[in-house]
Amino acid sequence: MQPLSERDAAKMMVYNSSRIITHSHFKDLGQYLPKNTLLVLNDTRVVHARLLFQRATGAQVEVFCLHPISPFHEMNLAMQVKGATTWECLAGSQKRWKEAEVLTMHTVSGETLNAKLVEKKGREVIVEFSWQPEHLSWADILEHAGKMPLPPYIHRNANEEDEREYQTVFARNNGAVAAPTAGLHFTDNLLNQLRSKGIETANVTLHVGAGTFQPVEHENVLEHPMHREQMIFEKALIHKLSSEDHYVIAAGTTGLRALESLYWFGHSLHRNPDTDHFFVSKLQPYENEESITLSQSMQNILTWMKEKGLESLNGETEIFIFPGYKFRVCKGLITNFHQPQSTLLMLVSAFIGEDWKNIYKIALETDYRFLSYGDGMLLLS
Repeated sequence: MQPLSERDAAKMMVYNSSRIITHSHFKDLGQYLPKNTLLVLNDTRVVHARLLFQRATGAQVEVFCLHPISPFHEMNLAMQVKGATTWECLAGSQKRWKEAEVLTMHTVSGETLNAKLVEKKGREVIVEFSWQPEHLSWADILEHAGKMPLPPYIHRNANEEDEREYQTVFARNNGAVAAPTAGLHFTDNLLNQLRSKGIETANVTLHVGAGTFQPVEHENVLEHPMHREQMIFEKALIHKLSSEDHYVIAAGTTGLRALESLYWFGHSLHRNPDTDHFFVSKLQPYENEESITLSQSMQNILTWMKEKGLESLNGETEIFIFPGYKFRVCKGLITNFHQPQSTLLMLVSAFIGEDWKNIYKIALETDYRFLSYGDGMLLLS
């Protein structure tokens, strides 16, 4: 699976509120967006989370970084750490790696990276990293020592082209281990065209985790584990959402999950304004019968931020969106075509209902490309 030479040349299926399907290309996106659209982009940046070490025996151990533990849990701070950091990771050949054993890697740039196995926790392991020279940040070390973590369904190693193409043109906040793939279709030229037509854009940050690739294997979907993902919102976006004057379209399921999670945080503040942190649990939306408006939710958040002296809002979400979910923020969605048995496909089916089956049938019949480097669709509810 290879990326197209021109990102916005990808095909785009358009599904509107009248259930009419149109075939187009992403370069023509502006023709299909309502005039009052607020297009929300996920500006997370994919980090080189895949590290390849060798034991003294010559056996290779692959370490895949998942979540920071210390000295900071917050991704934006964890990326700035110098000298040493501890992460929860996945490890290949885990049985060969003994607790307290230190693996060492020397980069072509001259850095030395050590990885000490602290603890095994089922599939995950806790790893303490340290490096020289110590003045480099963890983001610098990953950039030099790691490899781009292509999705598992792309059965090849990342190359120089992937370094560029598996990153959105608006990526800026280090922390994702997978790209927000709907965003890969945008170019600077396309974004300029949209803005010239009066389309507003705004950014959120949701650091996409490896759980996005985990298939739903339980007959009862409620038993599917949803992994936490970190989010960042700027106050200006929350102010915009509080007016309810916009037709909000999320560029990607990641952005949609973040925006809907934001609503549910404001909803929780309605009941408990003394909450001390921003977290949305997997089934929180289904456990609250009382409804408040989007404006009320955003005003609750703005009041909470003012009391705490915050200019930006950091939080985490496990939100699980499946059929039966009522969308509170997003009226449109730009997304790629997903794998069967994925939580992302369930999200799409929740957004447009049973018509998802016809959309996917048509996509297969008309040779749309699926998954990360594939084509996509614009869904208008």
